[in-house]
Amino acid sequence: MQQLIRGAYARFATLLRELIKFGAIGAIAFVVKFGLVNILWSAWGSEGTLSANVVATVVATTVAYFGNRFWTFRHREQSGLAREYILFFVLNGVGLLIELICLGFVRYTLGFDSLLANNIGLVVGTGLGTLFRFWSYKRWVFLAPPVVQEPVVQEEGQAGPLTTR
Repeated sequence: MQQLIRGAYARFATLLRELIKFGAIGAIAFVVKFGLVNILWSAWGSEGTLSANVVATVVATTVAYFGNRFWTFRHREQSGLAREYILFFVLNGVGLLIELICLGFVRYTLGFDSLLANNIGLVVGTGLGTLFRFWSYKRWVFLAPPVVQEPVVQEEGQAGPLTTR
């Protein structure tokens, strides 16, 4: 029972560390994206609402990949930078789609055409996309390290699965 509790605690502690690091990297990437997208929105006007978000997302995704690979998930198995980077971008594409749906809804369905409305749509879309990203990165990009089973130590004279009487 004690071993079960220790194992559960270790898994929770690892998940908590990953979440905190993922949040820190995400915050940095968000600042990069938020700053760049607002600069592009100001420069391009309302016609570039979605395009500016795509450009800013590509830049922020690159920042996020390197931060997550070499800090957040550095303890996880590495399956090749090219494979991880491509898969990371594909999954970020899904996250971007979630953001674009939120932005498009605010802009084209609700008809709000202000910088404030764009930023609200961006924050909501980023929040929903982040939930998807964290789950998908752990599932497909930064793979869990292989489980190493420790040999079972038996007391002398005790029958076990590997001993016979």
